[in-house]
Amino acid sequence: MKGRFRGFLPVVVDVETAGFDAERDALLEIAAVLLHVDDSGRWNRERTIARHVLPFPGANLDRAALEFNRIDPYHPFRFAVSEKEALEAIFAEVRHQVVQYACSRAILVGHNPAFDLAFIKAAANRTRIKRNPFHSFSTFDTASLAGLVYGQTVLSRAVQAAGLKWEEGEAHSAIYDAERTADLFCAIVNRWDEVCGLRSRPREVSDETLPSTNISSP
Repeated sequence: MKGRFRGFLPVVVDVETAGFDAERDALLEIAAVLLHVDDSGRWNRERTIARHVLPFPGANLDRAALEFNRIDPYHPFRFAVSEKEALEAIFAEVRHQVVQYACSRAILVGHNPAFDLAFIKAAANRTRIKRNPFHSFSTFDTASLAGLVYGQTVLSRAVQAAGLKWEEGEAHSAIYDAERTADLFCAIVNRWDEVCGLRSRPREVSDETLPSTNISSP
């Protein structure tokens, strides 16, 4: 882990929001996928930490955004928590893995990750959380990586080009999109490492061989 990306720990993140303005629009869902390298050198999903988030006081809720992601921000069965509680739970897990693998810092992996990083940074500022484990501006973008490797930049198409399943009905939830992005990232890294001879040729990967989701709950 430590040696693969110059001391950075890749953590795959997806957020769902009530608009595009990180300062004004509500953060509604956040999911972070922690990764693992097995004994053969293959990158895989390890586990997912996710929270539904209550809109911060005075947050803008764009109707078009809510219709797109099908989120009712105040539905009681969301069991949503405050931005502070959500970020503290995820940051604690990320910091723990940074220490576990002796990395210098986490780096956010996402599909067009500038959007996700902006919302995380804005929420951290609002809640006055000082110890944000993510690099403040560097990211790994699976849209760019998939464009290079598969010729596809849309997440659903890139996932399918990588030979993985995509369920459109499950899309646009932070958990599903983060896990599919993580699978895509791992597929790209594994393919590159194989081509470069950094490890032996792996067995073929099917959707059934991917690890199951392990989502921590509040």
